[in-house]
Amino acid sequence: MVPATTTPKRPPAELSPGYAANMQGVAAVDRALSILVAIEAAGNGALSLAELAAATRLYKSTLLRLLVSLERGALVVRRADQRYALGPFAFRLGKSFESHNPVEERLAPIMRALVEKGTESPSFHVRHDATRRLCLMRLDSQHSTLDRVRTGDLLPIDRGAAGRILLAFGEHGAATPLEVPRVMISRGERDPLCGAVAAPVFGARGELIGALSLSGPLDRFSPESIARMSELLLDAAEQAGLALGATRGG
Repeated sequence: MVPATTTPKRPPAELSPGYAANMQGVAAVDRALSILVAIEAAGNGALSLAELAAATRLYKSTLLRLLVSLERGALVVRRADQRYALGPFAFRLGKSFESHNPVEERLAPIMRALVEKGTESPSFHVRHDATRRLCLMRLDSQHSTLDRVRTGDLLPIDRGAAGRILLAFGEHGAATPLEVPRVMISRGERDPLCGAVAAPVFGARGELIGALSLSGPLDRFSPESIARMSELLLDAAEQAGLALGATRGG
């Protein structure tokens, strides 16, 4: 019998020009998305055409054409003051995401339990892109806090305990080499007055879902408090993984 053979996969350098072109995406869509990102990041939730041009580095003529399509799809609305804000369909997308991704519902009790045990403020972070992480959830501790992280904030992924967890475990998930610490500590990396400890949360297939962290004033991060919070955090991260579909010991 002739042994079965399989066609080896071609390395990326040998992919056809057509495939490579397809993987580049569509420039118009990328530009439209940059408009939505700019509006979402605006402090007052709305931007003028000039402000959009500065934020996206697109010509005003290009912006106007894209805004017509975004307005037609109700992703953007033009207010009476001629500033652009996110539209009702953007709200519907957000509600749909919440209903199909019950992260808040499942993690809130675990994070509240950490607060009740006297830890610093818990938050849950996920990778947003190559350089930033997104804070999906945040609860304040029972005592004063200096770090002003809030739900929806975009933070640098290369600074802070949560960011370093996302970088360290992002590629291999739970299969990351054992010498990589399961708890990471930061002292004044993002904010010189604040400290944090963070641990990874893994999903059902051992993939990294996000980073659970505890953050607060740096002067409260003594070796004793870090040791205590690290133990509570590891237990909470395991509970979070179970709540989001992981199996115990997996």
